[in-house]
Amino acid sequence: MAGVLQRLQDLLTGIYDLPIDYRVHDFLFTDRERLPSPARESDTDEQLLVLDQGGSAAVGLYLDPRLLERLAAANPLETLNGDNLADYWTALEGVSHFLYLAWNAGYDRGVTLLELELQAEIDKYVASWWLLRAQDPGRYPAELHHLLFERAHVDARLAGGRAGLYRAANHYAARFCRRLERLFIAQATRVRTETLAELRRFYRLSRERKMTHIRRYS
Repeated sequence: MAGVLQRLQDLLTGIYDLPIDYRVHDFLFTDRERLPSPARESDTDEQLLVLDQGGSAAVGLYLDPRLLERLAAANPLETLNGDNLADYWTALEGVSHFLYLAWNAGYDRGVTLLELELQAEIDKYVASWWLLRAQDPGRYPAELHHLLFERAHVDARLAGGRAGLYRAANHYAARFCRRLERLFIAQATRVRTETLAELRRFYRLSRERKMTHIRRYS
Protein backbone atom coordinates (compact mmCIF):
# COMPACT_ATOMS: atom_id res chain seq x y z
CA MET A 1 0.00 0.00 0.00
CA ALA A 2 2.98 2.29 0.53
CA GLY A 3 3.48 2.19 -3.24
CA VAL A 4 0.00 3.58 -3.92
CA LEU A 5 0.46 6.42 -1.43
CA GLN A 6 3.86 7.25 -2.87
CA ARG A 7 2.42 7.33 -6.37
CA LEU A 8 -0.31 9.71 -5.17
CA GLN A 9 2.39 11.89 -3.65
CA ASP A 10 4.39 11.77 -6.87
CA LEU A 11 1.30 12.72 -8.88
CA LEU A 12 0.61 15.81 -6.77
CA THR A 13 4.23 16.91 -6.42
CA GLY A 14 4.62 16.60 -10.19
CA ILE A 15 1.54 18.68 -10.93
CA TYR A 16 2.50 21.41 -8.47
CA ASP A 17 6.30 21.16 -8.86
CA LEU A 18 6.85 20.64 -5.13
CA PRO A 19 10.39 19.85 -3.94
CA ILE A 20 9.54 17.84 -0.80
CA ASP A 21 11.98 15.37 0.74
CA TYR A 22 9.47 13.68 3.08
CA ARG A 23 7.62 10.53 2.05
CA VAL A 24 4.02 10.31 3.17
CA HIS A 25 4.12 6.60 3.99
CA ASP A 26 6.88 7.29 6.57
CA PHE A 27 4.27 9.24 8.55
CA LEU A 28 1.40 6.79 8.05
CA PHE A 29 -0.24 4.91 10.91
CA THR A 30 -3.32 2.67 10.91
CA ASP A 31 -3.94 2.09 14.63
CA ARG A 32 -7.17 3.92 15.52
CA GLU A 33 -6.22 3.84 19.20
CA ARG A 34 -3.53 6.43 18.51
CA LEU A 35 -6.15 8.99 17.45
CA PRO A 36 -7.44 11.62 19.88
CA SER A 37 -10.61 10.51 21.62
CA PRO A 38 -13.17 12.47 19.53
CA ALA A 39 -11.71 11.23 16.24
CA ARG A 40 -11.24 7.71 17.58
CA GLU A 41 -14.91 7.44 18.44
CA SER A 42 -16.08 8.62 15.01
CA ASP A 43 -16.10 6.73 11.73
CA THR A 44 -13.40 8.88 10.15
CA ASP A 45 -11.17 7.00 7.70
CA GLU A 46 -8.58 9.77 7.38
CA GLN A 47 -7.04 12.18 9.86
CA LEU A 48 -3.91 14.32 9.78
CA LEU A 49 -2.50 14.83 13.27
CA VAL A 50 -0.21 17.73 14.15
CA LEU A 51 1.04 17.82 17.73
CA ASP A 52 3.24 20.45 19.37
CA GLN A 53 6.19 18.78 21.04
CA GLY A 54 8.30 21.39 22.73
CA GLY A 55 8.21 23.90 19.91
CA SER A 56 8.47 21.37 17.07
CA ALA A 57 5.61 19.69 15.27
CA ALA A 58 5.00 15.95 15.26
CA VAL A 59 2.96 14.89 12.24
CA GLY A 60 1.11 11.66 11.55
CA LEU A 61 -1.37 10.62 8.88
CA TYR A 62 -4.02 8.10 9.91
CA LEU A 63 -5.75 5.99 7.27
CA ASP A 64 -8.15 3.22 8.19
CA PRO A 65 -6.58 -0.19 7.43
CA ARG A 66 -9.79 -1.39 5.76
CA LEU A 67 -9.59 1.56 3.38
CA LEU A 68 -6.04 0.61 2.47
CA GLU A 69 -7.05 -3.00 1.94
CA ARG A 70 -9.81 -1.96 -0.45
CA LEU A 71 -7.43 0.27 -2.41
CA ALA A 72 -4.89 -2.54 -2.64
CA ALA A 73 -7.59 -4.85 -4.02
CA ALA A 74 -8.89 -2.27 -6.53
CA ASN A 75 -6.00 0.09 -7.29
CA PRO A 76 -7.41 3.42 -8.57
CA LEU A 77 -4.08 4.28 -10.15
CA GLU A 78 -4.64 1.40 -12.52
CA THR A 79 -8.41 1.82 -12.98
CA LEU A 80 -10.34 4.65 -11.34
CA ASN A 81 -14.08 3.99 -11.34
CA GLY A 82 -17.25 4.34 -9.30
CA ASP A 83 -16.34 1.39 -7.08
CA ASN A 84 -13.08 2.84 -5.74
CA LEU A 85 -13.61 6.57 -6.27
CA ALA A 86 -14.69 7.39 -2.71
CA ASP A 87 -11.77 5.48 -1.18
CA TYR A 88 -9.39 7.10 -3.65
CA TRP A 89 -10.59 10.56 -2.69
CA THR A 90 -10.19 9.77 1.02
CA ALA A 91 -6.61 8.59 0.60
CA LEU A 92 -5.78 11.46 -1.75
CA GLU A 93 -7.17 13.95 0.76
CA GLY A 94 -4.79 12.61 3.39
CA VAL A 95 -1.82 12.86 1.03
CA SER A 96 -2.90 16.36 0.01
CA HIS A 97 -3.11 17.51 3.63
CA PHE A 98 0.31 16.06 4.37
CA LEU A 99 1.98 17.68 1.36
CA TYR A 100 0.42 21.09 1.87
CA LEU A 101 1.48 21.12 5.50
CA ALA A 102 5.00 19.89 4.69
CA TRP A 103 5.53 22.37 1.85
CA ASN A 104 4.40 25.35 3.92
CA ALA A 105 6.42 24.19 6.93
CA GLY A 106 9.50 24.23 4.71
CA TYR A 107 8.96 27.98 4.30
CA ASP A 108 8.04 28.48 7.95
CA ARG A 109 4.46 29.31 6.98
CA GLY A 110 1.51 28.33 9.10
CA VAL A 111 -1.67 27.02 7.47
CA THR A 112 -5.32 27.19 8.44
CA LEU A 113 -7.81 24.35 8.30
CA LEU A 114 -9.68 26.19 5.54
CA GLU A 115 -6.52 26.24 3.41
CA LEU A 116 -5.95 22.53 3.95
CA GLU A 117 -9.51 21.61 3.03
CA LEU A 118 -9.66 24.00 0.06
CA GLN A 119 -6.46 22.61 -1.42
CA ALA A 120 -7.57 19.02 -0.81
CA GLU A 121 -10.82 19.60 -2.71
CA ILE A 122 -8.92 21.12 -5.61
CA ASP A 123 -6.38 18.29 -5.53
CA LYS A 124 -9.14 15.69 -5.70
CA TYR A 125 -10.54 17.32 -8.83
CA VAL A 126 -7.21 17.88 -10.55
CA ALA A 127 -5.64 14.50 -9.73
CA SER A 128 -8.83 12.66 -10.70
CA TRP A 129 -8.96 14.49 -14.02
CA TRP A 130 -5.28 13.63 -14.65
CA LEU A 131 -5.84 9.94 -13.90
CA LEU A 132 -9.08 9.57 -15.82
CA ARG A 133 -7.60 11.21 -18.91
CA ALA A 134 -4.47 9.05 -18.67
CA GLN A 135 -6.53 5.88 -18.32
CA ASP A 136 -8.95 6.76 -21.14
CA PRO A 137 -7.48 9.53 -23.33
CA GLY A 138 -10.44 9.47 -25.69
CA ARG A 139 -12.98 10.40 -23.03
CA TYR A 140 -13.41 13.71 -21.21
CA PRO A 141 -14.65 13.20 -17.61
CA ALA A 142 -17.37 15.85 -17.79
CA GLU A 143 -19.20 14.38 -14.80
CA LEU A 144 -16.28 14.91 -12.42
CA HIS A 145 -17.19 18.42 -11.26
CA HIS A 146 -20.77 17.38 -10.61
CA LEU A 147 -19.75 14.29 -8.62
CA LEU A 148 -17.19 16.07 -6.48
CA PHE A 149 -18.92 19.36 -5.80
CA GLU A 150 -22.62 19.37 -6.66
CA ARG A 151 -23.42 15.96 -5.20
CA ALA A 152 -21.14 16.40 -2.18
CA HIS A 153 -22.59 16.82 1.28
CA VAL A 154 -20.97 17.42 4.64
CA ASP A 155 -21.58 14.74 7.27
CA ALA A 156 -22.35 16.88 10.30
CA ARG A 157 -21.67 13.92 12.57
CA LEU A 158 -18.08 13.67 11.34
CA ALA A 159 -17.56 17.39 10.87
CA GLY A 160 -18.44 18.32 14.44
CA GLY A 161 -18.53 22.08 14.71
CA ARG A 162 -16.66 22.58 11.42
CA ALA A 163 -19.46 21.86 8.95
CA GLY A 164 -19.57 25.49 7.81
CA LEU A 165 -15.83 25.51 7.16
CA TYR A 166 -16.04 22.35 5.03
CA ARG A 167 -18.94 23.80 3.05
CA ALA A 168 -16.96 26.99 2.44
CA ALA A 169 -13.94 25.00 1.23
CA ASN A 170 -16.16 23.01 -1.12
CA HIS A 171 -17.85 26.15 -2.44
CA TYR A 172 -14.64 28.00 -3.23
CA ALA A 173 -12.96 24.91 -4.66
CA ALA A 174 -15.97 24.35 -6.92
CA ARG A 175 -15.65 27.89 -8.29
CA PHE A 176 -11.92 27.53 -8.88
CA CYS A 177 -12.28 24.10 -10.52
CA ARG A 178 -15.06 25.31 -12.82
CA ARG A 179 -12.52 27.75 -14.23
CA LEU A 180 -9.98 24.94 -14.53
CA GLU A 181 -12.55 22.86 -16.37
CA ARG A 182 -12.83 25.51 -19.07
CA LEU A 183 -9.06 25.37 -19.52
CA PHE A 184 -9.01 21.56 -19.55
CA ILE A 185 -11.68 21.35 -22.24
CA ALA A 186 -9.52 23.30 -24.69
CA GLN A 187 -6.94 20.45 -24.69
CA ALA A 188 -4.29 22.45 -26.54
CA THR A 189 -0.67 22.23 -25.38
CA ARG A 190 -0.64 25.96 -24.74
CA VAL A 191 -3.67 25.71 -22.49
CA ARG A 192 -2.22 22.74 -20.58
CA THR A 193 0.90 24.80 -19.90
CA GLU A 194 -1.29 27.70 -18.81
CA THR A 195 -3.28 25.39 -16.52
CA LEU A 196 -0.16 24.03 -14.82
CA ALA A 197 1.10 27.56 -14.30
CA GLU A 198 -2.24 28.56 -12.79
CA LEU A 199 -2.27 25.56 -10.44
CA ARG A 200 1.29 26.11 -9.26
CA ARG A 201 0.77 29.82 -8.75
CA PHE A 202 -2.44 29.29 -6.80
CA TYR A 203 -0.87 26.62 -4.58
CA ARG A 204 1.71 29.14 -3.37
CA LEU A 205 -0.69 31.97 -2.56
CA SER A 206 -1.65 32.88 1.00
CA ARG A 207 -5.17 32.11 2.19
CA GLU A 208 -6.28 35.72 1.76
CA ARG A 209 -4.88 35.93 -1.76
CA LYS A 210 -6.48 32.61 -2.70
CA MET A 211 -9.88 33.88 -1.67
CA THR A 212 -9.33 37.10 -3.61
CA HIS A 213 -8.15 35.18 -6.65
CA ILE A 214 -11.22 32.93 -6.67
CA ARG A 215 -13.65 35.79 -6.24
CA ARG A 216 -11.98 37.81 -8.98
CA TYR A 217 -11.41 35.18 -11.64
CA SER A 218 -13.80 32.31 -10.99
